[in-house]
Formats: sequence, C-alpha cells, structure tokens
Amino acid sequence: MAVDLSTIDFLVIPGRENAPAEHWQSHWLGALPNSSRVLQADWNRPDVAAWTGQLDAAVASAPRRVVLVGHSVAVATIVRWAAAAAPDRVAKVAAAFLAAPTNVDDPDPSFDVVRSFAPMPLGRLPFPALVAASRNDPRVTMPQARAFAEAWGADFADVGEVGHIGSASGLGPWPAGLLLLGGLLAKV
Repeated sequence: MAVDLSTIDFLVIPGRENAPAEHWQSHWLGALPNSSRVLQADWNRPDVAAWTGQLDAAVASAPRRVVLVGHSVAVATIVRWAAAAAPDRVAKVAAAFLAAPTNVDDPDPSFDVVRSFAPMPLGRLPFPALVAASRNDPRVTMPQARAFAEAWGADFADVGEVGHIGSASGLGPWPAGLLLLGGLLAKV
C-alpha cells in the first residue's frame, strides 16, 4: 500500500547552484503536493555545517513526516545530517530519494568545492532510501554509487547514461524518476 501523499511533506534539496527551472527537481516542486525547496545561503560554495543546518531546520519545521529529495552534493548533506541529527528529527523522515551522489572523497581538485562534506558517511540510513545513478556521471562512478547504496542500506537504480542527472541532462520533469520515487513511496 502506498503512502497517502497528503500526509507527508516533500523537501527538495538541490545541489550546487540550486536547481534552475529546467531541472527535474524544480519540475517536481510544481508536481508534488506539500513540497518545498530547502534554501541555502551560498549555492556556489557548499558548507557542510550550513547546509546540514538548513536541512535540520526544514525537517524540524515541517508539519508532517518528510520525504527528502536530494541531488548531487545534497545527497552528502542528507547522509551527513542523518548521521548527526537528533533521533526525533530523523524519525520524521519517511524516505529519501538520492540522485547522483557526488563522491566528496574524490581526490581530484575539481571536487575541492565540496571537500567539507568528506568523508562520506557510510552508515546504514535509518529510513528507506533509493540511490539513482547514471553510468556516465562525472561526479561519481557507477561502482562507487552502488557502494554508497549498499553501505546506506538503500535500493539502487541504474538510470542509464544521463550524465549528472541535472539540468544539462535534459530530463525535464523526469517521468522515469517519478516512477522510481513512486516505488520508494510504496515501501513507506
């Protein structure tokens, strides 16, 4: 039995540079009931304390249980928050949709902007989760994305070759992603 969508809030957590209008997360904000974007003070230079603090505040202020919808470095934000947040806050999370998890541990200098999120927590998440990964994502290899999913106790979806699953991928409202989200919600 699927969850009644009127009983949950969707918290959409974009990665660096926010999610512009053509990004699937922005489309989903218009399509999912009770959805809101978790805002950050600085979208270009993510800071682990600031970003997890904003997520904690959003979860705390949500009137219902929440489904987290993260992309890119927001996935690291979610797993870092889940590892450190108060148990009553974490208990409000019904599920997490984790798309294109940036490998914050990658030593390449292009990852320096997200280095404050390293090391990536590898503990089991205390709520149902799904990791959606692309075969040609420049921010995480498919084997690393699978290893993250396994460590977190999350389901895994290979979404083909769609880059970093962002605006440049041209996914629009990403109907295949919504189907994956529906499958995740069926486990709540």
